[in-house]
Amino acid sequence: MEERYHSVRITSEKCQGCVNCTKRCPTEAIRIRGGKAHITSSRCIDCGECIRHCPGHAKTAVTDELADLKKYKHNIALPAPSLYGQFNADIPVRAILSGLLKLGFDEVFEVAHGAEIVSLAIRDYLKRSDINRPAISSACSAVVRLIQVKFPELIDHLVPFDAPVEVAARLARAEAENLPDLAPEDIGIWFITPCPAKMTAVNQPLGTEKSSITGAIAINKIYSDLVKVVHADSQDARRQASWVGVGWAVPGGETSAVGVENVLIVHDIHHVINVLEQVALGKLKDVDYIEVLACAGGCIGGALTVENRYVAEHRMKQRIEKKKILDPQFGRTPRADYSEFELGIAGRKAIEPKPAMRLDADITKAMSKIEMMDATLKNLPGLDCGSCGSPNCKALAEDIVQGRASMTDCLFLLRKKVRDLAYEMVNLADKLPPPLDKEQEQEQDK
Repeated sequence: MEERYHSVRITSEKCQGCVNCTKRCPTEAIRIRGGKAHITSSRCIDCGECIRHCPGHAKTAVTDELADLKKYKHNIALPAPSLYGQFNADIPVRAILSGLLKLGFDEVFEVAHGAEIVSLAIRDYLKRSDINRPAISSACSAVVRLIQVKFPELIDHLVPFDAPVEVAARLARAEAENLPDLAPEDIGIWFITPCPAKMTAVNQPLGTEKSSITGAIAINKIYSDLVKVVHADSQDARRQASWVGVGWAVPGGETSAVGVENVLIVHDIHHVINVLEQVALGKLKDVDYIEVLACAGGCIGGALTVENRYVAEHRMKQRIEKKKILDPQFGRTPRADYSEFELGIAGRKAIEPKPAMRLDADITKAMSKIEMMDATLKNLPGLDCGSCGSPNCKALAEDIVQGRASMTDCLFLLRKKVRDLAYEMVNLADKLPPPLDKEQEQEQDK
């Protein structure tokens, strides 16, 4: 089986064995066994929902550190547009970018520049008559992995373009390689990420053999250092993206940039699953495009951000409106065209299905296990309480059939079994001869 990298990890010492993570995981990747949570690698999509809902902070995302910049001669920061929403709207974007330079980066290249290019490419793609509709955005790596794992039949619906961050990284690297005295291995490209899935995408890229990104640093890991050096009057950064690319941080920003009208905008991974199920059933063929975002509120609500998503979204909308006033000549996009190099067309490879929901590779055994699951499920209470350590009764039935759990893991069945055993013991006690009195005991001792 293919070894898969995951940014999301569990710190067992902090895990209290509660079922919050199992109930919220969209792919049922987490089980509580032996009083601790365990993640099934083949099911995990690194969406970060378990991080968001773990009361003991036992779930974390492994990302890079600012100290890792020392490994490279020339370091470029790729700030996600959602970074700007962590700051008050009266602090200019240019000041935030300048702050990144003060932290040790040699250059800043906004991911929003990549979003501008991808917006144009998607607009042209949707004009074609030979594509599967609805076309589905491929910008959110957690959603792409969700489709790989749970909806592999929808892979052909994904738009065949890299995410904006990958496009931005490719352009930033190409510019840096033209600088004197810099070899490719001297260049570090660092994504300032709101999302653990992006760290995973760096190590196991989607649609490309090797990512142009060196690593990813979480927004919540860099924020405390960044806020100390960001000043409204400090604006040394080289250039800025337009509102078109910056708007990708919030729900609807992508489709606004693309200019598509017959569209569904879906955020929150659980709502995304519901919509994808309808697409898989062929119910949404009259829709041209679906903008899908794993996090509630879009990237602005990522698991690795620091600000309340509603506050951050309000700030972002203020910024976008200001940019529209300041950059009216941009219209929908400041660019008129794009190249195959920018999109990475030449090196792009097909996204492969990685189904994790099958019971067995042998179809005969799988069918037999389905029958066993159905029979097992009928004997379970159907309460979906999660107390057994599986997210619901159906998942427990699957675990039992796969040999990873037993019927007594269900607390309701265990309680019934203990009660029945107690009744048996009472009945047995009634059938036993009465105890001997003292005289009988003395006589027996003689």
